Amino acid sequence: MTTHTRAADPNDLARLFVERANAGDVEGLVALYEPGAVLAFPEGTVATGHAQIREVYEDFLSSRPVLTPGRQRPALVSGSLALTSTELATGGVTVEIAHRQPDGYWLWAVDQPSL
Repeated sequence: MTTHTRAADPNDLARLFVERANAGDVEGLVALYEPGAVLAFPEGTVATGHAQIREVYEDFLSSRPVLTPGRQRPALVSGSLALTSTELATGGVTVEIAHRQPDGYWLWAVDQPSL
């Protein structure tokens, strides 16, 4: 079993996403989400929960994309929720809602990776 670095700060999630996607680590990507999380990707579809999110990323990573980090905006934090966002080099924007877990680490609950 692989142990993945966990996000101690909501701003860590985007960096971990790029690292894991570039490594082809599907399970590492799934580990960034709460069990009932919602992912709106690819555009026009919604995946709910780890099993569906895993299927999305298995398909996405099958083409071996190389992602470059975008310009991440500081997370907007309110209690145990955080709004995260990244401006991509392609001109797109990602928007996510992260949720602090009882152990203090952060996971995405909602992910809209392409606006």
